[in-house]
Amino acid sequence: MSDHHGTVLLRGGTVYSPADPFATAMIVQDGTVAWIGSEGAADGFADGVDRVVHLEGALVTPAFTDAHVHTTATGLALTGLDLAGAASLADALARVAEYAAAHPGDDVVLGHGWDAARWPENRPPSRAELDAVTGGRPLYLTRVDVHSAVVTTALLDRVPGVASLPGFDPAGPLTRDAHHAVRRAAQAAVGPGQRRDAQRAALRRAASLGIGTVHECAGPDISSEDDLTGLLRLAAEEPGPRVFGYWAEAVRPGGEEVLQRVRDLGAVGAAGDLFVDGSLGSHTACLRTPYADAGTTGVLHLDAGQVADHVAACTEAGLQAGFHAIGDAALDTVVAGVRAAAERVGLARIRAARHRVEHAEMLDADAVAAFADLGLTASVQPAFDAAWGGEEGMYAARLGKERARALNPFAALLRAGVPLALGSDAPVTPLDPWGTVRAAAFHRTAEHRVSVRAAFTAHTRGGWRALGRDEAGVLVPGAPADYALWNTAGDLVVQTPDDRIANWSTDPRSGTPGLPDLSPGTELPRCVRTVVGGRTVFASTDE
Repeated sequence: MSDHHGTVLLRGGTVYSPADPFATAMIVQDGTVAWIGSEGAADGFADGVDRVVHLEGALVTPAFTDAHVHTTATGLALTGLDLAGAASLADALARVAEYAAAHPGDDVVLGHGWDAARWPENRPPSRAELDAVTGGRPLYLTRVDVHSAVVTTALLDRVPGVASLPGFDPAGPLTRDAHHAVRRAAQAAVGPGQRRDAQRAALRRAASLGIGTVHECAGPDISSEDDLTGLLRLAAEEPGPRVFGYWAEAVRPGGEEVLQRVRDLGAVGAAGDLFVDGSLGSHTACLRTPYADAGTTGVLHLDAGQVADHVAACTEAGLQAGFHAIGDAALDTVVAGVRAAAERVGLARIRAARHRVEHAEMLDADAVAAFADLGLTASVQPAFDAAWGGEEGMYAARLGKERARALNPFAALLRAGVPLALGSDAPVTPLDPWGTVRAAAFHRTAEHRVSVRAAFTAHTRGGWRALGRDEAGVLVPGAPADYALWNTAGDLVVQTPDDRIANWSTDPRSGTPGLPDLSPGTELPRCVRTVVGGRTVFASTDE
């Protein structure tokens, strides 16, 4: 449809652009949006372009940005053992046995996605059960949140001293340092070819879903330096989504070597999954008061002083800082640390750096106000609420219904002026951008819902703003030509979450560009083509 060079006119569709709410045509020149306008005006350009593309009613939108992805792990889940669909413990064990038998050459059997909370047995597989179904081979299976894992004895044998590390359990899932240690051992078994194939599979899936940019959240406790540099190299060499990498390593006082490592790796910041705490599902998110179903308040990996050191050092170095923080106590720690950093280097510099917090689920009103005051970006995953929210969901089981209802307050964040960047945390939840927008607009707690338009903006332009790029993620003249074409079912609508008024309208007099109706149960748009920088990176075979 288009290349880096030359001029292309797209016409006869609907172009989602704030430049013109009634636009039906767009011109792309040398990888940049050059013009947006009406069908009548397009007639005057048709003879002067290199190519005319007839959209035949298709919707053209900015390509999505997934602001939190683990690309290699996503690719391994796509191409390997994925237990997300296992209906029971017995089903999961059967799937492990079948996969292990079908892949006798794998040095370590890798799998992902089990969730014992959804199984009638309500427990994870034991080490003895896994030893039996694998025939004693090394095996590493991450829970759906990737903050704990079950393993076989043969894998433990490859990690000397693991039994003395925090988070070790002689029979059950491993968490904390013990989990990080076995993860490194498992990842060491993934060769360069397998890793590249997994990354390619993940990026191709992203492109097929209209995702034009991903933020890779790497770090020493998550992946490896080779994994990040290999991914960035692959993205530069092959057509596909843009990849911006974050390296989650804490900067201590005098830690210039870490700052230099971030630069040398090609990362855009020392951020992403720099763990302040863990996850709710694994009981490791750090809470002010204990879990409803366990006698613990979780784990705090960094204190406010360490947060302050990291933020101050990154700010002075011109790098973006960021943290993984889910529990209310962890978020208190982040806010206190960033405030302390602001006292050292100045509030204006902190705000200008656009530091970010991943997940940020248990925010109360004071934390929301602090995020706004400090200029923090909330990198959030609405699919978490879709998967685990509600009166009977995992969040309610872990926290009790009252605390669970307060999670993921997207509307409050937007009202306070906190920038939102939406993502999936794939493979924790799947790459699914329209599903993510739907989950934000139809949050299980009504007061936290936002309009489809606001969610869509947070999943397109929001990810670019989180990188400090305000000119991208939107179709206006001068913006990068990153866009997707969609086949949609039904009319385009203006959809809001407010039950006091009609929650959708097809009236063009509103002057607001329409988007597909994402009401639960409706068919989500199907991607026809994805273009990044004027280059086609995905085209449907039945286009």
